Amino acid sequence: MGAIGVLPLAHTQPQAANERHILIASSSAATTLSEGRLGRLRTTGRTSPVGPDVAASYTQASRAVKANGLLVRAKGFYLLVATALVLATAADVAGMVLLGHSWFQLILAGVLGLILTQFAFLAHEAAHRQILTSGPANDRLGRFLATFVIGMSYAWWMNKHSRHHANPNQVGKDPDIAVDTISFLEEDAAKRTGVMAWITRRQGYLFFPLLSLEGVNLHVTSTRILFGRDAVKRRKTEIALIATRFALYLGVLFVFLPPGMAAAFIGVQFAVFGIYMGASFAPNHKGMPIIPRDLKLDFFSKQVLTSRNITGGWWATTLFGGLNYQVEHHLFPSMARPHLSKARLLVREHCLANGIDYTETTMMESYSIVIAYLNRVGLHARDPFACPMVAQYRGA
Repeated sequence: MGAIGVLPLAHTQPQAANERHILIASSSAATTLSEGRLGRLRTTGRTSPVGPDVAASYTQASRAVKANGLLVRAKGFYLLVATALVLATAADVAGMVLLGHSWFQLILAGVLGLILTQFAFLAHEAAHRQILTSGPANDRLGRFLATFVIGMSYAWWMNKHSRHHANPNQVGKDPDIAVDTISFLEEDAAKRTGVMAWITRRQGYLFFPLLSLEGVNLHVTSTRILFGRDAVKRRKTEIALIATRFALYLGVLFVFLPPGMAAAFIGVQFAVFGIYMGASFAPNHKGMPIIPRDLKLDFFSKQVLTSRNITGGWWATTLFGGLNYQVEHHLFPSMARPHLSKARLLVREHCLANGIDYTETTMMESYSIVIAYLNRVGLHARDPFACPMVAQYRGA
């Protein structure tokens, strides 16, 4: 890389006052990195005489983290979390039995959606080797939680999530910014036509309502991969566990509840699961800089400049399953949840000492940033009701 500089962004879209964005990039690539995404960059002088050596910077941060014992497992913590979730599930099931044929069952369906999202956080942490000592043991735990408890393919999610961690927010490499119902890139939004163009132009405002369908989307997509032609690790095991899970789940609901109420219960549970999952993962990277397809950045730079932390302390850690410390999670993926807050202090201090800005904001501000970003991207979609002649004269 060329000389490393600290470049403050001059944003063109609405920006929360408490959120800070500084890019760590070579001077030759900095403008390419964000222009057309988050506004043009205004270059300033270095904050230190020589500028930080980013590769050495990550090495120093890693040494500090290891010296403070922040990479050790926290089995006791995860045992408590798992026990709490099992008891919460049991209480939810007991409530269902006591309520009988009552539409108040839909409240318990929402509670179950919250509980399953918390189990999904545990599956995520097992996949990152945060819970148990060995990799195979974590894989077995993660696969059981993902398939039998949540009902999704662990192999599909591992493949998708690993590619995201390797290249967060990089065009063509991060599956989390690939076009779906939502367009995260302006070039994808520009290709939308018809009804999808109408949705895309309003996608920021429609983001949370659309998340109510994300639970179904995640389950259907992962199941489709299992029955596809691509190689899937432990395919038969996952199919068997998911099939058993849904047979038990649907069987219990349709045996003990009227068909309409059982269907409504499933709908509410999936909707809450989708909203909670989407609302937990979206603030981490959406609205942060997009890395062009062919731009190469060192590990430390691309992880820090594309990640956003959510402030709030212990309650945010509980609510987001540790994802609120996204910067630390991307720098140290195997770090257990209880250690992330301490790592934050070290990483922030390290970034400050090296002139590297650190991005964090409140939960509500992060959502407003995500909505503003999606709306800005969505404006590039074609208006299905626009007059071609008027558009031609406007472009002249």
